[in-house]
Amino acid sequence: MWKPYIAQLAAIGCLGVAVPAFGQVAAPRPAGRISFFVNSARLTSDSGPIRSNELVTTITFGLPERSTNGLEYGIDLRQSQPIGSTRTSRLALYDGYVGARFAGGAMRVRAGHMWLTDLGALGSVAGGLFEYQRKTSSTAGRLRIGGFGGLEPNTYELGYAREVQKYGGYALLEGAAGRRHVAGLIRIDHGGLAERSVVSVSNFVPVRAKVFLYQVLEYDLTGPAGQGSGGLTYFFLNARATVASRVELQGLFNRGRSVDARTITDDLLNGRTVSTVALDGLLYESAGARVTVTVMPGARVHGGYTRDRNNRDSDPTNRIYAGASAQNIAHSGVDLTFSGSQIQRPTGTYHSIYLSGGRQIGRSVYVTADYSSAVSIVRFTRMDGLTVETRPETRQIGGSAMINLNRRMSLFTTITRTLDADTREMRMLSGLTFRLR
Repeated sequence: MWKPYIAQLAAIGCLGVAVPAFGQVAAPRPAGRISFFVNSARLTSDSGPIRSNELVTTITFGLPERSTNGLEYGIDLRQSQPIGSTRTSRLALYDGYVGARFAGGAMRVRAGHMWLTDLGALGSVAGGLFEYQRKTSSTAGRLRIGGFGGLEPNTYELGYAREVQKYGGYALLEGAAGRRHVAGLIRIDHGGLAERSVVSVSNFVPVRAKVFLYQVLEYDLTGPAGQGSGGLTYFFLNARATVASRVELQGLFNRGRSVDARTITDDLLNGRTVSTVALDGLLYESAGARVTVTVMPGARVHGGYTRDRNNRDSDPTNRIYAGASAQNIAHSGVDLTFSGSQIQRPTGTYHSIYLSGGRQIGRSVYVTADYSSAVSIVRFTRMDGLTVETRPETRQIGGSAMINLNRRMSLFTTITRTLDADTREMRMLSGLTFRLR
């Protein structure tokens, strides 16, 4: 059994240790940033005002990816502290590992908290990693093969999922012009049950700098905890092609099934009945196409169509949209963006508008103002996971400012006012970032 917190303490402790050079190649320089944010919100409804304030701290520090011998380490954490509230603070650790490459860069080992981004949302693990990298590339590209195992970290707070272990492996092939192919197998065991067994595949394929294909899928080999059915859980495809010097076409397809496998497994372990609704989960899909034309340098127009369904029981909706953007209009430093959509639902048709303007002031300040209507929000439900809720009557007005104080320090402030039929919300986020080098 993996010992909780040992890996993260080792990773954090290594940040104060000098980094030795391995072999004849000088070690890369570490880099990162520390940010402090104050997030304040006031929500007013018929039941009265609700206020919330919190201080958020983020720390990212570590060495960049390397292919030669040497030490590796990294840390990426978030801490949220409520102000004037009885809510408890939260600390989330996304990365906190220490490791090394050796054998001429062919072998890699890591221990601690790691987010294996090539495996998407399933890539978080607190434990160990071993990877072999082929020293020379073939015509197909450079091959990397790895295996991992350990505990599953909680996403939004420090700690680990109880009685849950995660392990698996992956193969990755990297080629010229960013070409990348990844195949992985992830197994999640929970209290003696196989919560999930998932095949993950992603591909990025550039074709002569004219066509770009990006595809991701997840396929469950079995149903959650052996219940229900497996099958295709998630599929996403983005195809982009330059058909003329100023014309670009883009096609999108997204289909998925959101099932709360953790809750289903918990219910089975505790003798509770699992409903068919929970096993079926939330079904969502979207398909569409878009054309973008560069009218002149810095000015583009676009238009497109999508057909969406936000959950299993909803009727599909049609969305027709068009927009334009222009940068540094007449050398004034002003940037403008506009888009408008017509959404057709069985219950009626409504319009959504987005307008944004920004301007560079001097060398260090950039300010923006924006307006949008019919904003969509994402809600979490226990049985179905995530669902998208559209609010045609919503209006949102906001502004922001980014100020670069010097090469290592910057300020950021944004204010947003949201209005709809039932509620009114004012939200302000201000932050200070220090870049470490």
